[in-house]
Formats: sequence, structure tokens, C-alpha cells
Amino acid sequence: MLVVWAIVSPAAGREAAIALGSDSRRIEIDLARGTPREQLAKQTLEQLLASHDLSKYTFTRKVVIEQGAINHAFPILTLNPYFASSPDELLSTYIHEQLHWHLRNRGAQQQAAVAELRRLYPRVPVGLPASAENEYSTYGHLVDCYLEIEADRQLLGPDRTMIAVKNKGHYTWIYDTIFRDEPKIAAVVDEHQLRIK
Repeated sequence: MLVVWAIVSPAAGREAAIALGSDSRRIEIDLARGTPREQLAKQTLEQLLASHDLSKYTFTRKVVIEQGAINHAFPILTLNPYFASSPDELLSTYIHEQLHWHLRNRGAQQQAAVAELRRLYPRVPVGLPASAENEYSTYGHLVDCYLEIEADRQLLGPDRTMIAVKNKGHYTWIYDTIFRDEPKIAAVVDEHQLRIK
């Protein structure tokens, strides 16, 4: 049974906490400015957290929604409210950023996977919209985005996953490479024990 608790600060309604299941573990959602778009993203994320069991994809429990920010995982998982009206894309983005925490907690395994991916793909693009900000991050995102796609498929099904990923409009080379070479990338993920269990 999923329980939703909303804790709203009297000042501006800037915080919310979501209980996952019955174990009272919470996801705290803070709004950077409390703009209407941030509020809508918070509401959409709360609905997603209440309607999906995301416990196996939860590695950090604090989220900030900040209009104008670039999505990032560290030091605090921060989401731009761009996908506030697109639940599938917001869910996929949230999982993507959570997965960075999973991979950070497995640093040596992730580094070994990146080294192997460098051998498989000696030349990779750098920079948006095709790839990440540097080579290392591009290789790392091959793992992160693969795990994201796997999670999305379990939660949304294959068709909605494909649409959600394509609608994002970034990491186009990374996602295309994963879809084209999925067995190869899956083997790297499995060899270095990075899969979510």
C-alpha cells in the first residue's frame, strides 16, 4: 500500500514529503522558488511516487525542483520542471538522476565499465544534444541511460519508454547507441555488476 503525505510550509508551500510504501521512508521535494511550473512538477512527481513502486530506484531522498536549472544528481538531486506536464518524461528523468547515485556508490565498478566501453567505442561525441559534457561522462551515461531504459520498460512498458526517451531531445547519440547495441552494453553492465536488482 502506498501512502502519500504532503507537508506544506505555511510560507509558500515549498516542501512535500512522500512516504514510500508502509515503511515511512520519505522523499522530500523542495521548490527553489515556488513558481507555478515548479508547483506543477512537484504535484506530478508526487503522483508518480504514489502510483509507482520506485523503492528499488531510490538512492537519495531529497529532491529540489528548480526552474531554469539543468537536471543533475549531485549534491542534491535537482530537476528542471520542463517535463511537469509530461509524467512519463518526468519519471524517466527522475530515475535517470537517481541512478547516478547508484553508480556513484559503485565507483570502482563504474570506472571498469567505462574503461571497457572506451574499448568498444574509441570515439564518442561530446556535448549536447548528442552526448554529455565530456568523454568520461558520455561513457558513464551509456551505463546510466541503459539502466534508465530498463527501469522505464518495467514501469511504463517498451512503447511508452521509447517515446519518453525520444521526447527528451538530449543524449541522442547515447540513447541511439543503447537501442542499437543493447546486448553489448547489457553485457558490460552485467559483467561489472551494475544492474539494479
